[in-house]
Amino acid sequence: MEKYNGKRRNQKAQGHSDVDRLLKKQSQLKKRAIVPFSKSSNFVDMKQITLIGAGRSTIILIEYLLNRAEKNQWKVVVADRDIALAEGKINGHPSAEACSFDVQDASARRALIEKSDIVISMLPAHMHIPVAKDCIEFGVHMVTASYISDEMKALDQEAKDKGVILINEIGVDPGIDHLSAMKMLDDVRDQGGEILLFESFTGGLVAPDSDDNPWNYKFTWNPRNVVLAGGSGAVKFKQEGKYKFIPYHQLFRRTEYMNIGEFGKFEAYANRDSLKYRSVYGLQDVPTLYRGTLRRPGFCRAWDTFVKLGMTDDSYVLEGTKEMTFREFTNTFLAYNQSDSVELKLMHYLKIDQDDALMDKLTWLDIFEPIPIGQDNLTPAQVLQIILERKWSLNAQDRDMVVMVHKLGYRLDGATHQINSHMVCMGDDADRTAMAKTVGLPVGIAARHILEGTITTPGVQIPVSREIYEPMLAELAESGIQFSEEEVPYLGY
Repeated sequence: MEKYNGKRRNQKAQGHSDVDRLLKKQSQLKKRAIVPFSKSSNFVDMKQITLIGAGRSTIILIEYLLNRAEKNQWKVVVADRDIALAEGKINGHPSAEACSFDVQDASARRALIEKSDIVISMLPAHMHIPVAKDCIEFGVHMVTASYISDEMKALDQEAKDKGVILINEIGVDPGIDHLSAMKMLDDVRDQGGEILLFESFTGGLVAPDSDDNPWNYKFTWNPRNVVLAGGSGAVKFKQEGKYKFIPYHQLFRRTEYMNIGEFGKFEAYANRDSLKYRSVYGLQDVPTLYRGTLRRPGFCRAWDTFVKLGMTDDSYVLEGTKEMTFREFTNTFLAYNQSDSVELKLMHYLKIDQDDALMDKLTWLDIFEPIPIGQDNLTPAQVLQIILERKWSLNAQDRDMVVMVHKLGYRLDGATHQINSHMVCMGDDADRTAMAKTVGLPVGIAARHILEGTITTPGVQIPVSREIYEPMLAELAESGIQFSEEEVPYLGY
């Protein structure tokens, strides 16, 4: 892909690089403490926000809610199976309560939801449905960052009949990508433009100052999701009017490259089914529609090694993993040869030269070392996750970053144009991550606007309406999460 080379629409003061500007702005927002409650709490007549799930992405979300709890008369209930985790997140705040919660306990779940004004579900996606059904029954609004499922869509009419708002896909990707994409698209349509191309890319990556390994990557989100990425079926997209499909075994060898200012070079692989967003974005006839995931160059080729070997397979359980070592696990996927080493067999099988930098990446992960796995009844994907977490976990002072890019090509008054837009958010440390900011803030902002009556449209939905994206983008910008745009020549493909 072409390097951004146009004039920035949101150009800042001269003399600062993109990185310096971003760090300066975000340092002003760094480690913002939870605002203390000024008096003893009385929960009578307060609106109850129930947050279900207190995982690693909720620290900024909880701070956002508690910092506004006194002014807005909110009671914030944090419910998690691990009560100690929930208590740690609220840190004794007088306007909050922590409670032990098991989503499978229908009686306790229903009792908690019935007392709520809005529920924020940060549970795994497959656990949202019983929560959503209870919300509809009791007339309680619900917000979640997860991809909308067919089961969730099926609840749309019931939600509308009860006047219940169920917003899904309101994290970072999906979430902020929807908000920013729809603003760009609507701005062009309002001028009478015809959309020719829309591409969107997001990546959760390690920040440059914490990038200290040959993969240029560390886990900033659920490691299991990273290991299984792309494995749910062929990805689908459209380029210049032609439908394109990439099967999983080819996904990480079909990449595109781009440069983003001072942040350098990235590569992107296609993400899921881009075609399902044609109707959502009003792009039924658009010639090019593509959604992708960003990594640093070289990552995808190395990851393809695991795909080709079968290490990302989660469909069966391996025998004897408790006594197996990392080296034996790697050897499991290679042909038997009494004289050749595991390294030599792997290089021969995958046609890797001995001096290839790819071998440095694999060796650095210790996949050839006699390190015990130590757990039984694991799938290949679960073993790979154990191996990766040893080396890809953030250290306490490590920082991550979230990068998002949109490319919009259109025709207006007979001429073609293109706008490229990007956003980079930096984390503060291993707890206050960019991922926690870009997931937690949109969820919290959406919940606030629902409670305040700014967002009123009922039903199962994702955040693509002006009613949602206009106020949310404005508040995200106040928190340092905003996009810079530039006009570049439209090149197509």
